[in-house]
Amino acid sequence: MDTEARTKQLLYEQYIHFLHVYEGYKDMEIEHFLGIAQRETIEKLPQNLTAVHVIDCIGRHEPINNTGIAEAMNLSKASITKIGSKLLEEGFVKRAQMNDNKKESFFRLTPQGKKIFKLHERLHELEAEGFYRFLDKYSDRELKVIHKFLHDISIDIESR
Repeated sequence: MDTEARTKQLLYEQYIHFLHVYEGYKDMEIEHFLGIAQRETIEKLPQNLTAVHVIDCIGRHEPINNTGIAEAMNLSKASITKIGSKLLEEGFVKRAQMNDNKKESFFRLTPQGKKIFKLHERLHELEAEGFYRFLDKYSDRELKVIHKFLHDISIDIESR
């Protein structure tokens, strides 16, 4: 096997390993979030991370309608309708109509939803800071290659 083929094989093996590690990380992420929320006496929480991300999207863009959330999160309107109804039922969001548009309803966060939003925002800031520190060990040239790779592989996975 030539050097290029061997390098590609090693990259593929590392990619598969990364996917497995990341899968475990995603499972731990919701547990970590729930643990911090419990310590901060946030009593009521959404049942999954996607619902938390919908709350985050609403918090960053409120007032926002189903279509806006679906586009911002790259999810179907049907998924957002289902999640939005559940969040409404659980008291994390409320529906409102704009004065100039009585036909369409928009989401806003309730006080409970704002607690979840602020906690999620804080955790993302900490994650970003840690990620930036991790990237400090790479040169600008290496960072550009990493960026291109992540961009290209994201497009490839989305197209499948």
